[in-house]
Amino acid sequence: MSAISTDSFCFRRNMLEDQNHSPDYNVEFFRQFTLVMNALDNRAARNHVNRMCLAADIPLIESGTAGYLGQVTVIKKGVTECYECQPKPTQKTFPGCTIRNTPSEPIHCIVWAKYLFNQLFGEEDADQEVSPDRADPEAAWEPAEAEARALASNEDGEIKRVSTKEWAKSTGYDPVKLFTKLFKDDIRYLLTMDKLWRKRKPPVPLDWAEVQKQEENTSDKQNESSAVLKDQQVLSVRSYADLFSKSVKTLSLHLAKKADGEALIWDKDDPSAMDFVTSAANLRMHVFGMSMKSRFDIKSMAGNIIPAIATTNAVIAGLIVLEGLKILSGKIDQCRTIFLNKQPNPRKKLLVPCALDPPNPNCYVCASKPEVTVKLNTHKVTVLTLQDKILKEKFAMVAPDVQIDDGKGTILISSEEGETEANNHRKLSDFGIRNGTRLQADDFLQDYTLLINVLHSEDLGKDVEFEVVGDAPERIGPKPSEPTSRIISNGSDDGAQPSTSTAPEQDDVVIVDSEDEGTSSNADDAENKSRKRKLEKGCECAGAKRSRAEQEQDDLMIVESEDEGASSGLGEENRSHKRKLEEKGCECVGAKSVC
Repeated sequence: MSAISTDSFCFRRNMLEDQNHSPDYNVEFFRQFTLVMNALDNRAARNHVNRMCLAADIPLIESGTAGYLGQVTVIKKGVTECYECQPKPTQKTFPGCTIRNTPSEPIHCIVWAKYLFNQLFGEEDADQEVSPDRADPEAAWEPAEAEARALASNEDGEIKRVSTKEWAKSTGYDPVKLFTKLFKDDIRYLLTMDKLWRKRKPPVPLDWAEVQKQEENTSDKQNESSAVLKDQQVLSVRSYADLFSKSVKTLSLHLAKKADGEALIWDKDDPSAMDFVTSAANLRMHVFGMSMKSRFDIKSMAGNIIPAIATTNAVIAGLIVLEGLKILSGKIDQCRTIFLNKQPNPRKKLLVPCALDPPNPNCYVCASKPEVTVKLNTHKVTVLTLQDKILKEKFAMVAPDVQIDDGKGTILISSEEGETEANNHRKLSDFGIRNGTRLQADDFLQDYTLLINVLHSEDLGKDVEFEVVGDAPERIGPKPSEPTSRIISNGSDDGAQPSTSTAPEQDDVVIVDSEDEGTSSNADDAENKSRKRKLEKGCECAGAKRSRAEQEQDDLMIVESEDEGASSGLGEENRSHKRKLEEKGCECVGAKSVC
């Protein structure tokens, strides 16, 4: 018997980067193992391993930690829920106009600074523009007056509104000119969009010469001589301006050493890259009236970091092995989902086991015939949108092939390079796709087939290209609007998060809830279902009442289940556990292979 741990860096990198071109990690690769132990740090990789294990019919042990919290669960085809059986929250994103024009929280400025890094030194992305967004629907002004102000603003820094990277190259990456454009000229330009500032505090431009006249903040010197760690200091505006200048010079030298066409890649562990994002983000926070943040806090948010606790990882790694021993002993029926809590429950236990749930019959991954309904406008959605945003991003396919169920087997998308690229920018309606059309999407690498029912609609919300309807996980739709009190002024609520806060693209925790025995009424069932929200970053064990026999089965793990009389206390504990995981997210757990 053999097992594989997916914690290996090479495994994770190769699986994610080369799976489109290499057969190394196909179904046959997974079939050579008796067991797979997952310790990955992102949802895409987890989705891929989940599907490979389902296709190979190999048991999978999923795990994750979030600070002091952790969880281990077992996934077996046809026996338990798979990783994708329950909804996962969409990655948090922000409207482009908010990032570019009206940031109101530190995270907006941090995202802007990371975009700026790519615009100046990395691979340019049209969706990561940092200059003022003149198409902002909120911005209404007199065109002639705005143009005159914009021209006057451009003259200050000898700026022509061209590609940020091209302009930066033309200046030789002059830090002063970059500073002037980003924190003075662009801000002045934003002020011409006067409608934006009727209910918001307007930004205040920064002038390089004026900033350099400022004396060093006395708190900087105090911090240097105190026990405060350097990365936890909040510096003065002048200090951040100097850091911005220094990092620009360093990064431009690094870029100059690259071959033509190559770019730098932002890495939170690269000191120069982190200096750039820290300084640029803080300068923008100051411009928009927000409290500036320490390098430590910015790194936590920009790098999606949750501090790893060694003891938590050790406990979860041990639980992974214990669940693995059950599987290797042919006792998968004794496997449990185990939650590691931060505080002992009413019975003074930190580890709480829950029964594994059966598969979700409506899951679009592990159901016998996966099928979903997608609502979209066939006259607006292109084939490329169907491929990249719906099939790859939403349904986590790697190399999909799509044919129209029209009796002819018309090929819409081919995974073979170049075969259907001519279709990319054509609308779905150009191929006769309309309300009720069925599409068959196959991913041969994942041994996965999905039937898609097209529901044509012209009533989708603003900026919503498609919605998944029916019982499929993670319904997509317009994001709820924020409370009006949060948009009155910039900096009134800076949205600061603790250094343990999470950002998008963080690690996942697999959630499997237990079943309450003895609850047969419809009312109880409805209540249980309403409590059964399975989140990527949160979990909930629905107060399982376990028999003494089941307790004895768990003796191997030195874990005691709850007495029936303690169910109310357990429910409250698990709700607290769920809230903590939602707040903190999770990190991968390093587990060793078992042979």
